[in-house]
Amino acid sequence: MKFVVARLVTEVFAPGVLVALLLIVVGFHAGSWWGVGAAVFTAGIPMAYVVRGVRRGRLTSHHIPEREHRRGPLLFGLASVLAGTAALVALGAPRALLALLGAGITGLVVFTAVTTYWKMSIHAGVAAGTVAVLVAVYGPFALLAVLLVPLTGWSRLVLKAHTLAQIVAGSLVGGLVAGTIFPLLR
Repeated sequence: MKFVVARLVTEVFAPGVLVALLLIVVGFHAGSWWGVGAAVFTAGIPMAYVVRGVRRGRLTSHHIPEREHRRGPLLFGLASVLAGTAALVALGAPRALLALLGAGITGLVVFTAVTTYWKMSIHAGVAAGTVAVLVAVYGPFALLAVLLVPLTGWSRLVLKAHTLAQIVAGSLVGGLVAGTIFPLLR
């Protein structure tokens, strides 16, 4: 039963899911639906690339458990986010949404660089970054979402996808990047 719950948590709070929802929430908070377009470039297109890799046998899972297979999808995701950000800048998207994309780009660069040497938890990083952004947007009340971080970390441990050190490092990096870059650019 524990394994089933862990798998469910890992899927429901997967990085692509959290990123897409966060972009939509921040875009809506800024008074627009720009977040939907941003979600296409940051979650939809990169996930389609990963699913294609799984179907062709280049990747074993949409969570890309092998560290050595992560670099290509992360670089593809970075290119997609950069293209989407450029389009949204040209079209006049809200500043808060662009700030979130800037934080996401920074996080992708850091996680891609670290992935060359170590398998830091992207699940934990995105969970912590999501909490940091929600607190910046909605204030201290959003700290209730902090439970998302240990819950996501627990699921990754139960599934033996990461070590505790990889989860803690991912959480710290994701929270630090989002908690500094998003407010600075906003």
